[in-house]
Amino acid sequence: MILKETVELKLLTQESLTRGLIALAKLDSDLAHILETLGNPPMWEREAGFPTLLRIILEQQVSLAAARAVFNRLCGIVIPLTPENFLILDDVQLKTIGFSRQKILYCRGIADAITSGQLDLTKLETMDETTIRSELKRLKGIGDWTVDIYLLMALQHPDVFPKGDLGLLIATQKLKKLAARPTPAELEAIAENWRPWRAVAARLLWHYYLSNANGKSVTVYQ
Repeated sequence: MILKETVELKLLTQESLTRGLIALAKLDSDLAHILETLGNPPMWEREAGFPTLLRIILEQQVSLAAARAVFNRLCGIVIPLTPENFLILDDVQLKTIGFSRQKILYCRGIADAITSGQLDLTKLETMDETTIRSELKRLKGIGDWTVDIYLLMALQHPDVFPKGDLGLLIATQKLKKLAARPTPAELEAIAENWRPWRAVAARLLWHYYLSNANGKSVTVYQ
């Protein structure tokens, strides 16, 4: 019987990522196989703040390549990319960059919340996960997936798991040789075995998913 490692981590680092990978390899032979064949996954870290939150909004329901293209065009026009500067752009400018009407609404709402003082992303970094989730989900367009990705990549929480992520669902079906793609609830149940390193497991599964994409443009996040 393998006993799970007890960890009290605030942030995931390269050192703790390595610890997590070793622990997961002991807990799950399928994850161990990914590690053996593909090596360590990228850290996939992003700087906390408005630009990253906006980029995650852009990544909802589209390929990462498409979202990155829109984000890069935005960064080429809005320098620096602050909430105040973003709010200067009108609908025509944002649609020309590649924003949908819905994402214009969401990103403007986030920018307004920050400039009005309703949302303080710096203070958010010191809060517990439940409070962070509650604060962010008050804003239109931000659901659990968006919060999960922000917690996982920007705030480097070690045990966050975006159960509704399409890439993770596809990767788990293939890795576990399941007859059908698991539901988010079923994936969450599978991921229970990966505590307290679920954010590391997510990185391993994305690593595996991308390795099976055969160079095609794929959507990692849903």
